[in-house]
Amino acid sequence: MSAVHPMLRAKRRREALRILAFMSPWLIGFSVFFAYPLVSTVYFSFMKYDGFAAPTWNGVRNWSYVFNDYPFFWPALRNTLWLVVVMVSLRVVFGLGIGLLITKIKTGAGLFRTAFYLPYLAPPVAATMAFAFLLNPGTGPVNHLLGKAGLPTPGWFNDPTWSKPALTLLALWGIGDLMVIFMAALLDVPKEQYEAAELDGAGPWARFRYVTLPNISPILMFAVVTGVIQTMQYYTQPLVAGKVASGVIGGSGQQFEPGYPEKSTLTLPQLVYNLGFQRFDTGSACVIALVLFALAMAFTALLMRRRSGFLTAED
Repeated sequence: MSAVHPMLRAKRRREALRILAFMSPWLIGFSVFFAYPLVSTVYFSFMKYDGFAAPTWNGVRNWSYVFNDYPFFWPALRNTLWLVVVMVSLRVVFGLGIGLLITKIKTGAGLFRTAFYLPYLAPPVAATMAFAFLLNPGTGPVNHLLGKAGLPTPGWFNDPTWSKPALTLLALWGIGDLMVIFMAALLDVPKEQYEAAELDGAGPWARFRYVTLPNISPILMFAVVTGVIQTMQYYTQPLVAGKVASGVIGGSGQQFEPGYPEKSTLTLPQLVYNLGFQRFDTGSACVIALVLFALAMAFTALLMRRRSGFLTAED
């Protein structure tokens, strides 16, 4: 028996090394691209650091400054949460609706699919600039047509009330990614279940509620979670829209205070860039980055919990 134990230990050691070898790509990626940046962000959030001189201990002054004295934090937080709730919800609803519509079309489905997917391929900066010119309250064709029809002509990106709805319209215009994902999920729903539900007397809404939704619920959850994470990182479109609407379209060296008009297009990622790379206040930028991370984790956990409750209720 005494000779068996060393052999077992050697075998287990070889198995552990083999498992570590297979896991090493993930472990290296997790350590380099997640664990180290997260720990560094927490570390620098308590430091006074401008990116050049050595960091010095700053305690909770960065946190106090961001939450109490920095005038842009709370407007940016409200805007970001508004976009997460409204934009993500509408994108999921519109993407699912267009996917349902195209799967029901018998002729010309390929043409409609291409037409709805092409806007998604447009570069974000070019698409945002085009929308800003189209929605220009003075010279844009959209307001011209609305005025001809006797409808109100909003200020869009020049009006703090309409700037976020204008960004939402831009996001809905590029709905092609979600449309393709939902189409694949809808086409994968077993037709036998629809036939059985129809034989039981289920109408269109009942078939959608009790057949379609349970089958595509994982894809719905994927779309919502990824949409929340992407909106938490929403940076390019609101910044470009604010620049174009305000008339500030300059080079990379030109200073621009984001959030035009009246901080209505300001988002948390813009503050991270503004503080960290324009004002060289790395500590405060790290605080806002941690707030973004905490919000993304909280939204994801809440959504996963609601989905678990939904599936339990269905069972």
